[in-house]
Amino acid sequence: MKAGMTGMVVAALAASLAGQVGAQARWDRSSEGGCDQSSVGRDSERFCETLTTTVAFTGSVRVDAGMNGGVEVVAWDRNEVEVRAKVWANAGSEDRAREIARAVEVTVSGGIVGADGPDVARRESWGVSYELRVPRSSDLHLETHNGGITVEDVTGGIRFAALNGGVHLSGVAGDVRGRTTNGSLHIELDGDRWAGTGLDAETVNGGVELTIPRNYSAELVTGTVNGGIDIDFPVTVSGRIGRSLRTTLGDGGPTIRAVSTNGGIRIRQR
Repeated sequence: MKAGMTGMVVAALAASLAGQVGAQARWDRSSEGGCDQSSVGRDSERFCETLTTTVAFTGSVRVDAGMNGGVEVVAWDRNEVEVRAKVWANAGSEDRAREIARAVEVTVSGGIVGADGPDVARRESWGVSYELRVPRSSDLHLETHNGGITVEDVTGGIRFAALNGGVHLSGVAGDVRGRTTNGSLHIELDGDRWAGTGLDAETVNGGVELTIPRNYSAELVTGTVNGGIDIDFPVTVSGRIGRSLRTTLGDGGPTIRAVSTNGGIRIRQR
């Protein structure tokens, strides 16, 4: 084999091994937090465990919570990412539930967090919910199918999508965009104006609750097709007042957009 070809083979092998090592995070296992039995049927048993690991920060974090799981992301003052994966499984016996849960493989590699699990029989199920601590300046891409999304105190390019679950954003900034199909939006703004490009959030079937600090400056856009708009402080509106509202708060600034199709709008001043 020629030297150049040998070098390419070695490089490819090294890259492959690096990927495998990155996917095999060192997890600490525990039963911390107990096991929520509220959604377990009469003929089912549930087994739960928590997996925790800390990995290097790559600048962005992507989490796909799969069919059954939520995502909570909170900023901290470290330049690394802590992942807590709460794995659960339901089955006809505790031993079978434990077997299913232990077959779930949670992976963290290159800033991507996810899980694969076994095929299960009828009336058996499993899921993983995630709690992450990330640097305050982080790009996020978060997806859930049956579960909520929470982001607190993170600044960056943030994208979120939930099918069946509410979304809670608190103290976020940057370029934040996303939606939930079946769930409410709870948004709490901080400071005196938005730091970054702006916020664009919407829900199809759910209400919007937006909390704004006093003396906040922004371009506020909100509205609903089927629902009312309730604001507890005076605003100036040009034109006819209908089911949509656009107004300048304070000195203006980046656009804060939070809308619903089927749900009411409540805007409160903190």
